[in-house]
Amino acid sequence: MKSTLPPGPKSPPLLQAASLGRLPKFLESCHRRYGDRFTVRMGRFGTFVYLVDPDDIRSVFHGDDAALHAGEANAPFLGRVLGPSSVLVTDDEVHLRQRRRLSGPFHGGSIAGLVPLMTQVATEDIETWPVGRSFPLLPHMRGITIDVILRAVIGVGKDDPERHDRLRTTLADLVDINLFRLAPFAFPSLAGVWPWTRYMALQVRADDLLHGEIERCQTDPGLAARSDVLAMLVRHREDDGTAMTASEIRDQLVTLLLAGHETTATGLAWTFERLVRHPAILAAAARAAQAGDDDYLDAVVTESLRIRPVVPDITRKLTRDVTVGTGSRALRLPAGTFVDPAIYLVMRSPTLYPDPLEFRPERFVGKRPDPNVWIPFGGGSRRCLGAAFALTEMRVVLGEVLRRVELATTTRRAERSRVRHVTLTPHRGAIVTVRQRRYEAPPSDRFSMRSMLARSSGVVKERSSAPSAKSSTARTARSI
Repeated sequence: MKSTLPPGPKSPPLLQAASLGRLPKFLESCHRRYGDRFTVRMGRFGTFVYLVDPDDIRSVFHGDDAALHAGEANAPFLGRVLGPSSVLVTDDEVHLRQRRRLSGPFHGGSIAGLVPLMTQVATEDIETWPVGRSFPLLPHMRGITIDVILRAVIGVGKDDPERHDRLRTTLADLVDINLFRLAPFAFPSLAGVWPWTRYMALQVRADDLLHGEIERCQTDPGLAARSDVLAMLVRHREDDGTAMTASEIRDQLVTLLLAGHETTATGLAWTFERLVRHPAILAAAARAAQAGDDDYLDAVVTESLRIRPVVPDITRKLTRDVTVGTGSRALRLPAGTFVDPAIYLVMRSPTLYPDPLEFRPERFVGKRPDPNVWIPFGGGSRRCLGAAFALTEMRVVLGEVLRRVELATTTRRAERSRVRHVTLTPHRGAIVTVRQRRYEAPPSDRFSMRSMLARSSGVVKERSSAPSAKSSTARTARSI
């Protein structure tokens, strides 16, 4: 079969590359015009084939990883921040080794043990929220998620406030990568030019702090008893007894910071942006939070990530010719092409989700999402390692917010998606208003190991309270 490319825009490559700055409208326009496969040519940045059909995406997710390099695709834009040994920018055996090293902290039992910490961090931040005045929620969600990362991943709490605040400020700035800061990644010659030299200096400061934490951990007499990810990485030994180098540990810490902080915070902001525009669903979610009905909260998070995915697409670089699709729709793509399962388009497809632009959590009450069409964390062997961690944190924070405050609903128009490095954020930061404070203690079995393991594995079970929430939201869910 001869290699070929699907149709796509005919505009100059530079204009096509610039169009990615107004995602997702550009992707929607291409999808309407060219169908479920289209090619975007971006000159020196490469040729990208976007895929929307589930069969095509299945070919990518379950294809030969040696032919579909995710790390090589990510490295040009993320490698300069994450480092060369990051699990996100490596492939083949190197990737598998780094992934194995990180698997321990992200199994169900470890995540379940972090729920009280997530709850405490969320509670501390919620107590600072103003009452009766509108404010952007995204900065607060970022504050919560970075504090969880500092405590759960690096092992630094507020018992050492100076050290905590120094790390918090520097690392949050490090992963605040807007399109302006991305410029030197695409054009390396800019790295030595002001004002981009300021970000390079920030990277040096962040690395100094992280290497200081690694050294502190390595010499900690209580290392064996520590449960944070840094301690697990320091204790890790390969079969031949070798330990991870400090540089390898640093790269994984920055990876977890970027992947587990910004994306989770943005997902939470979008969830509340949706809820305050759907009064019946907000009321049902508040009742579920107060009753300890985490299954309905899981459904709210799942639907929010569907209709407002944080990452619009994922990329693989072909190391050899690869065929996507089957039968008469089989298409052979040439080596060197980037293939992108279009997360944003797939999860808004009317053929896959009836009334796709309606926010309807009941789609997922008592149902496990199809991993080929619900793909906010990617899929296959490269599915996000921290997916269960992120979903758990989102549900915990959502529940704590709804138990502790009453949010006002709004008739304001939906917030637009704004491109922010590799994510799509609410353009106003998810504006909310707290009407009043409240608190109801959750049921004592809320954080049981059994329920946490079930949820972290993706199993969703319908409870007796779900039908009432389902029926009420079905009647009143509004289109965006």
